[in-house]
Amino acid sequence: MNKRLSRINRHKRIRAKISGTKTRPRLSVFRSSRHIHLQLIDDVAGRTLAASSTLKDRDPVAALLEQTTKLGIKSILFDRGGHLYHGNIAKLAEKLRKAGLIF
Repeated sequence: MNKRLSRINRHKRIRAKISGTKTRPRLSVFRSSRHIHLQLIDDVAGRTLAASSTLKDRDPVAALLEQTTKLGIKSILFDRGGHLYHGNIAKLAEKLRKAGLIF
């Protein structure tokens, strides 16, 4: 099995276990070779509540935190998209925790 299929299988296992709500949305992380995209998703309603990425924001974490304070969100579910918890994914999670989000 190659790396891509392993990541996809991990992502399927993760998504089978977590589902976001309006009060505790799922933070979906998509990582490409150059950029990181973040979305806060309410899976019950099927809506994206907030989004940011390195394409449009210099610091996507700060932009996302600004949107979460407007929405009154203090707790999230972290969906790492099947990526291993190290490198940029771990740095992202630590920044969010230091900023006060609970997950």
